[in-house]
Amino acid sequence: MLDKLGGIALPADAIRWLLTPAALKAELLKQIANAKRAITLAALYLEDDEAGREVLAALMAAKAARPELDITVLVDFHRARRGLIGHKGDSGNYLMYQEVVNAAEHPINILGVPVKSREFMGVLHLKGFIIDDTVIYSGASLNNIYLHQGEKYRFDRYHVIESKPLAESMRNMVMEYIASDRAVTSLTQDRATEKLPEKNDVRSLKQRLAKAKYRFASTKTGNRITPVVGLGRKKNKLNKLVIDLVSQSQRSLFICTPYFNPPYILSRALAKHLRKGKRIDIVVGDKTANDFYIPPEEKFSTIGALPYMYEQSLRKFAKRQQWAIDAGLLNIHLWKHDRNSYHLKGISADDRLHLITGSNLNPRAWALDLENGLLLQDETQAWTEEFKQEQAHILEHTERLYHYSQIDTLNNYPKPVRKIMNRIRRLRADFLLRRIL
Repeated sequence: MLDKLGGIALPADAIRWLLTPAALKAELLKQIANAKRAITLAALYLEDDEAGREVLAALMAAKAARPELDITVLVDFHRARRGLIGHKGDSGNYLMYQEVVNAAEHPINILGVPVKSREFMGVLHLKGFIIDDTVIYSGASLNNIYLHQGEKYRFDRYHVIESKPLAESMRNMVMEYIASDRAVTSLTQDRATEKLPEKNDVRSLKQRLAKAKYRFASTKTGNRITPVVGLGRKKNKLNKLVIDLVSQSQRSLFICTPYFNPPYILSRALAKHLRKGKRIDIVVGDKTANDFYIPPEEKFSTIGALPYMYEQSLRKFAKRQQWAIDAGLLNIHLWKHDRNSYHLKGISADDRLHLITGSNLNPRAWALDLENGLLLQDETQAWTEEFKQEQAHILEHTERLYHYSQIDTLNNYPKPVRKIMNRIRRLRADFLLRRIL
């Protein structure tokens, strides 16, 4: 696939690296304020909190200043219509959208995308903030922690790409395959007259989204960037690209993933890569840097067992590949910085091919969620130094794992976690859970 994959020609100076969530927020607000023609934002959610309201206010101000500005925001339908986990009552983000947009003289489009009929079965995980001819790509959603509004932040990757063909390709795909679909609905409707999509249209949406693709004038030479989209197990171009990056790498891989639970086919490809004597660096969040981690001093809930389940998956992988750790071929770096969380994704192969993506490299992302990514092919090594600087920044708050026994066992976990995980084992539900985590 890599040999056949064309891309959009990209000058060396067309990319900028933003290394912090605060820099992402500043860049996003600046680009929105300066927009002349169109703004298309895609994220899992736009939260009803200080940072989310600031972004929404910036969009409304841009529309008020230029009523002809075409503004479309895509978020997951189910996520927008429920409160935060643990919150009861009608507290979804869509209530904020209705309040703000319906009070404006010039409204904007905020659309809910029901990728599957239930949130746990699959979500809109598409990424990309497209403003005129600029694409800001990050795995981040839009809320306080992703944009470092308060004391804590969620660490991600942030790239700014100036490319009219790329922006047009990404925007056109959204409009052709998503925004115009009959199952996609406005989240700013008046609740008294609200019309939700038909159940049959929602059930069949996944089949239509699976056909989505980016169109662009393609070149197979020189430095280039290729947008890729994927949904489902069959004919998923993004999943195929990841496997090809691993299998065709000649020397080394640098992999970032927040939740270590690779699909079997990816785990097998990584093991094969190591057996051939090639190096892998994996940067994964410590369990305390997981989105769902609950400190021992706080009230525990079932969702708090997830970080421990991911940690046990990492321990099993490290134990199987301990020989590669001993040989210096496999380097596992655990990220931890105070009480902040880790959300980085992506793969670099041989310092020449770089996939920036929102995909978590796990069974859920590979089978259930709508995902995308951008592949940078750096034939002239124009971006080598910048990617190495980004990697050094990512590794700044990591600790290298030298033996699998450094990872806690079930016996070391808090009592509520042990209880849940033992119950899962007794019911033999771990296989099913790994498919949706």
